[in-house]
Amino acid sequence: MWRTIGSVVAGLVTWAVVVTILNFGLRAAIPGYHSAELALRSAGLMQFTGPMEAGRLIEAALTSLAAGAVVGWIDSSTKWVPWLVGAIVLAMFLPYHLTHWHLFPVWYHLSFLVPLVPLVALGAALARGNGGELEAATAS
Repeated sequence: MWRTIGSVVAGLVTWAVVVTILNFGLRAAIPGYHSAELALRSAGLMQFTGPMEAGRLIEAALTSLAAGAVVGWIDSSTKWVPWLVGAIVLAMFLPYHLTHWHLFPVWYHLSFLVPLVPLVALGAALARGNGGELEAATAS
């Protein structure tokens, strides 16, 4: 039980740490990205370009895979834990996306929200070395 709780906490902490680190990378790599972030936060203005939106989606995907991998390494025996971590991450972001629905294209919201849970589960399955088990879990 403690291993399961620890894996959930570690997965959520990993999501926060990895997304922060990757976001610094986006700020450094894409000119104007940081100002677009500030405009969104302070004035609710959407100034992200296509490459900025793509970078944010890739950032979320990589972060979800990393969080899932940590969950899988810590608790490889419980198959539902990565799905729980993914669901918690989804629940944390859903209110933000719903209140900012008008600022981003629908494809962006769906591309961010829909893969969150499966990507965490995939990260865990890959970390366990049994990516095929993800297919079995989703087919059930």
